[in-house]
Amino acid sequence: MTNWKIKIEEIINALRPELQALSEYIYDNPELGHEEFKSSKAHVDLLKQHGFEVEYPYLGIDTAFKAVYQGEKEGPSIAYLSEYDALPGIGHGCGHNLLGSTDTGAGIVLSKLVDDIGGKVVVLGTPAEETNGDKVTMADAGTFDDIDVAFCTHPSDGYFASGTSMAMEAIAFNFYGKTAHAAAAPFEGINALDAVLNTFNNINSLRQQIHPTARVHGVISNGGEAANIIPDFTRAEFYVRAMDMPYLNELKEKVIRCAEAGAMAAGCTMTWEYYETGYKNMITNETLSKRYNDNMKEQGIQMLVDARDSMGSMDMGNVSQVVPAINPYFEITNGKAISAHTVEFRECTKTEEAYRAMEDTIAGLTLTALDLIQDTDLLKAVKDEFEQAIN
Repeated sequence: MTNWKIKIEEIINALRPELQALSEYIYDNPELGHEEFKSSKAHVDLLKQHGFEVEYPYLGIDTAFKAVYQGEKEGPSIAYLSEYDALPGIGHGCGHNLLGSTDTGAGIVLSKLVDDIGGKVVVLGTPAEETNGDKVTMADAGTFDDIDVAFCTHPSDGYFASGTSMAMEAIAFNFYGKTAHAAAAPFEGINALDAVLNTFNNINSLRQQIHPTARVHGVISNGGEAANIIPDFTRAEFYVRAMDMPYLNELKEKVIRCAEAGAMAAGCTMTWEYYETGYKNMITNETLSKRYNDNMKEQGIQMLVDARDSMGSMDMGNVSQVVPAINPYFEITNGKAISAHTVEFRECTKTEEAYRAMEDTIAGLTLTALDLIQDTDLLKAVKDEFEQAIN
């Protein structure tokens, strides 16, 4: 009988130098969303070296890819989703250099096993998670129609089980008024900045009536040109977030009405638009999550299942609503509470603790995929839960 844990450990040990080099290369070459040319190519080159057939670019997205390894026997299709975009100014403060190396690594490790047990491995390069997440594009385009289960993992300051995320819409409001000299003839102008300020005040008044878990936050991206000119154009950009799509849609309409009222009070006209891709809320497949958590526990790692104190929005939410999926987190901060999107978190991605966590996470992902391939009852239970959750 094959001892899968030992075999997986051997493969990971052999692969570790390549994955560490991949993560550090991407760390040294941070690229913003849809500019990840070096990062995506580095993933693609490694996957090709390990026998994957790669479509690159994918879906007309220059920095996206789809890599497939078809086992010699039929079986379920398992997808791993790799991210590699950086943040402005601080580079890989969200740890996507390590995220992508972990998920691509899990795909490569599983590919070494499926010739014996069956199945297909798919690794998807998913650009721009921080802005216009292309997992949304893939979910809408049918990428997951022939996928049975999808995994994505994320570096963090703890081992957190897959949970939820907030649905989000990114809405921009454009206000149009009329210029005038702000001292000599302000009465001849229509102040578009007043419309923005009214909108913020209206939204602040709305906050008392919104659900405590919802969020509305924004910035003035254009507030006028000079203090002595009544501005004829201003723009404000907001994120509207909620725990599910029905309430998000309700709250979004209220925020739009706040802007309409702000414009009307100032005598301005207003248009609005989505300025980034919206994200749906994450629906964790609990059957799948429990099996992953159990596999991590066998390695001596206890996944924390309590709800996290805070959460954001992510494009994995859209994936989770078209295919059974989980998005667990793995610790890279050596027990310290360090927030993502910081320089301190970025530096943690290059430590030995982070690379050991990468190895453990790859083992957990691979063992869970093997369970799905070999246990038809488990796969059916995962799919049954998914159908109930989305219907």
